[in-house]
Amino acid sequence: MKIDLNSDMGEGFGRWRIADDDGLMDTVSSANIACGFHAGDYAIMDHTVQLAKEKGVGIGAHPGLPDLMGFGRRNMAVSDADMESMMCYQIGALQGIAARHGHRVTHVSYHAAFGNMANADEALALRLTRAIAALDRNLSVFCMPGQATERAAEKAGLRARTLFLADRAYTTAGTLVPRGQPGAVIHDMAGVRTRVKQFLQDGSVTTIDGKRLPVKAQSILVHSDTPGSLELARAIRAEIEASGGVLTPACQLGD
Repeated sequence: MKIDLNSDMGEGFGRWRIADDDGLMDTVSSANIACGFHAGDYAIMDHTVQLAKEKGVGIGAHPGLPDLMGFGRRNMAVSDADMESMMCYQIGALQGIAARHGHRVTHVSYHAAFGNMANADEALALRLTRAIAALDRNLSVFCMPGQATERAAEKAGLRARTLFLADRAYTTAGTLVPRGQPGAVIHDMAGVRTRVKQFLQDGSVTTIDGKRLPVKAQSILVHSDTPGSLELARAIRAEIEASGGVLTPACQLGD
């Protein structure tokens, strides 16, 4: 079984760093790179792309809202047109840096509130995926299964790459437990490994209220800003390899 392991990267700013991106780059197969709005800047983007190229890691744009202070996790009153323009701006910036290093952007993964706003509005979700298709029809879209972004990607003729979030709790509806609620982010190493093992064995996750929920996904995500993210990523990779899985960049997975 081929499966992708991805993480959000380049989410520092200037001299500040959030995670051990260099260590994560040795562990994951795909990187979602912040493009300067919720985090990141041109220098960090350049370094992250160069490192991904050297390590054979696939790269994708990780567009967010222009909210450095809130790390892109706060909703903002912006128009659909602004959402589309800021997304294209960020993808284009990463495409330019990637071309300089002989690498290629192969996917788009919305960040936090940006993705939540898209999933809450079917028309906006479709507008965004159509804009992605206009930039490059070969781009795939990372999304949670059964959400508006998955449906919109398919309508726009794009490949949807569905995600299992190893370090976030799920509701019975298949959505994530909102950050700030007890148990929303899972920090326990053993707990994460158990969840990943369950997902790999039977394609399910145990929800926050103890129910078994089927999850159809092609890629496992670990957030780089989760405390201990590098150790979590290494543990997840170990579970994948122990199960006989082959770590494969998302751009190399079949349909």
